Amino acid sequence: MLKMIKAMTTSRCRSMTGERFSITKRALFLVIAFLGMLETHRQATETGVRARQRILDASYELFSQRGIRAVGINEVIERAGVATATLYRHFPSKDELVLAFLQLREQRWTKDFVEAGAMSRGSNPEQRLLAIFDVFDEWFHRDDFEACSFINVLLEMGPEHPAGGASVWHLEQIRSIVRRLAEEAGLRDTETFARSWHILMKGSIIAATEGDTQAAQLGKSIARLLIEQHR
Repeated sequence: MLKMIKAMTTSRCRSMTGERFSITKRALFLVIAFLGMLETHRQATETGVRARQRILDASYELFSQRGIRAVGINEVIERAGVATATLYRHFPSKDELVLAFLQLREQRWTKDFVEAGAMSRGSNPEQRLLAIFDVFDEWFHRDDFEACSFINVLLEMGPEHPAGGASVWHLEQIRSIVRRLAEEAGLRDTETFARSWHILMKGSIIAATEGDTQAAQLGKSIARLLIEQHR
């Protein structure tokens, strides 16, 4: 009898051990499968981010150099090296792509190029204001000088178009930088000053587009007089 009980107990223990081992294997399998799904999702996300960036980079180059209407969606797709469905998944319409381009333009040109360049060249607010024209002077002499995309898009599309309206807003962001520097410099009537300064900036860009590579330095000379008027 005791032998029978011992045998049954041993068999049951082995069965329970086998069950625990089976459960452990299933749990391990589920964990591995879950980690695999996470990795697949991560890779898909990274691929999507890279595709979106390629589309933005391609549209930035094309739109900034040639304008909006002259560039077709198929050309952006070909330049970016993505499928048509991929582009429309990230940007359902050309208008949305143009708006994203303008946002990128503000980051790359307004903030990273003009503002950052002026801040690094000047040691005080007045010098930083004047340094904007030094940044422009360097820009005007570059082979890839493409003028101001915000002005170009506004003139091409008109202020009533979403892209034109966005361009008006982005131009205001440039004036806000000028206004802030004028306030830091202690100048009077900074709102009028910023509008006047921006007119000099836009005028020098148009002159440079006409072929006047000295436009920035001429603008800087007038800018000095403007600062004196607002002390």
